[in-house]
Amino acid sequence: MYHILNQVDNTEDLKKLNILEKQELAKDLRELVIDTVSKTGGHLASNLGVVEITIALHSVFNTPKDKIVWDVGHQTYIHKILTGRKNKISTLRSLNGLAGFPKAVESEYDAFDTGHSSTSISAALGMARARDIKGEKNSVIAVIGDGALTGGMAFEALNDAGSSNTNLIVILNDNEMSISKNVGGLSTFLTRIRTRKSYNKSNNYIKRITLRIPFIGKKIVRLVRKIKYSIKQLFLPNMFFEDIGFKYLGPVDGHNIEKLESILKLSKEIEGPVLIHVLTKKGKGYKIAEENPDKFHATGPFEIGTGKSKKKKSKDYSKVLGDKLVELAQNDDKIVAITAAMKDGTGLTEFANKFPDRFFDVGIAEQHALCMAAGMAKEGMKPVVPIYSSFYQRGYDQVIHDIAIQKLPVVMCVDRAGIVGADGETHQGLLDMAFFRIVPNLTIMAPKDFVEFENMIEFAIKLGKPVVIRYPRGGEDKYKFNKEEKIELGKAETLTYGKNATIIAIGKTVSKAVKIAEKLEKVEVINARFLKPLDVEKIKESITKTKNVIVIEDGTSVGGLTTAIKELIVDENLKNIKFKSFAYPDKFIEHGSVEELENRYKVDENTIKQYLELQIREKEGEN
Repeated sequence: MYHILNQVDNTEDLKKLNILEKQELAKDLRELVIDTVSKTGGHLASNLGVVEITIALHSVFNTPKDKIVWDVGHQTYIHKILTGRKNKISTLRSLNGLAGFPKAVESEYDAFDTGHSSTSISAALGMARARDIKGEKNSVIAVIGDGALTGGMAFEALNDAGSSNTNLIVILNDNEMSISKNVGGLSTFLTRIRTRKSYNKSNNYIKRITLRIPFIGKKIVRLVRKIKYSIKQLFLPNMFFEDIGFKYLGPVDGHNIEKLESILKLSKEIEGPVLIHVLTKKGKGYKIAEENPDKFHATGPFEIGTGKSKKKKSKDYSKVLGDKLVELAQNDDKIVAITAAMKDGTGLTEFANKFPDRFFDVGIAEQHALCMAAGMAKEGMKPVVPIYSSFYQRGYDQVIHDIAIQKLPVVMCVDRAGIVGADGETHQGLLDMAFFRIVPNLTIMAPKDFVEFENMIEFAIKLGKPVVIRYPRGGEDKYKFNKEEKIELGKAETLTYGKNATIIAIGKTVSKAVKIAEKLEKVEVINARFLKPLDVEKIKESITKTKNVIVIEDGTSVGGLTTAIKELIVDENLKNIKFKSFAYPDKFIEHGSVEELENRYKVDENTIKQYLELQIREKEGEN
């Protein structure tokens, strides 16, 4: 099936191929990746765009001695195939299988674990400086996309690396896309570089015409040469990189292996930091992905022939948010929505279309997004900022310093909260309840279903204070609740009543709690609704009655609802209370399906039910 790929099991095999064979290998690799991702899901478009870059890198450099640091890391499927993991690629993103991102524990070729953007240059510079201190001679290469380059840390790293005179190679993979379409000044700047041939043509034309001027033509040309730097500043945008200390090479066709190898070999001979500007196309080689790179940035299993998802698409929490904001914004012109390069992923596409003047995509810049939201709130606007849970970590200082201290009415929507599954450690949203809970002045909520989510959005906007609403990836549980109580600040709701045990749940775990209670006798279920402020009185009353409390949360056991209830028991001096928490342990949770991970960490419905059954039998025996 794969004529050339069958001959390549590692980088040494790759180096034996001639250029024509490598071109055929590129076709084989694309075919394998498309076939694999169509079954496993994953990041398709970005991987198809870096096939030739990856081949060239492993052909020119001596990996793993030479270190390649991949920014974000979701574009490393080709890298994994070429570094001895070809036979495991079918296990991609599955429990105990290959990770969708670089993992040093998985292979020595994965020089640095990455999952979030804008980190590669900083990490690579650190590795290069460590190399210099140790007196070693290996190359260090950072691969970063044009979208990731908009992140603040990338600029910080460029500035430092440029002044360091350290041998470092930065490959700027310019595909004009991050997750959503690139925005901002840097994107415009790179576009100008892509078209710099026009400068070269104009420059040569002017030179030819000037030389024809009798007597003074040559003098003018000499004068121009004396002010070459100024002319470059006017016409060559690549001077930005050279001004901060990088030797700029490019732009180069990122799908031409021969040219890529040539320029990579050249970069090895240059002293100091080098930036290679590579032009690629996301989704290259798969027409459907080329035409829809945002759709195929991250995809579930799909039909190769049509590109259609194998799973029936259903309404999800992100869509509910977007629809509700559109509804509310029609009657309130102070509502604005802000995203960090995730317009589609956070459900804001319709809002952006209907209210373009009140929608702001700031690029991959979570810190800026949150601080800007604070500024808008200060001036009377009502900003709503949906960001994935694991990406909110990047704006934590802004949450504290710019929003919470000033008590500004910013609604922080935490998408992909809890276990997200196949993307693994870097993307699991397990820490947000813990790190938000310790911040003063924040109100923290989590909905049990879509209806409660809609009510929470409206409540949060009207509250006029900093609010966090966390919600999971995907849709609501199939369980249908009988009632929807009005939301009041800091008030929980009791969904079932009983004296044998109290289950306290929040967010997506509430439906699990109710289903368990309905299979048992006299189990009281409290939907906490608010992590902060906690409904102390209602919870205290129930625990005092049952003397047996179980906490279920889709987060870590440290710092979130589990910790809050433990503190309540101590603070209220409640005696003789049996306590059990069903939460994820204090560790980073690996990749796998949500169901697989729930079972592995004993937070599944059946495990909780069995525990409660035993508790009830013991209690009945005591009586």
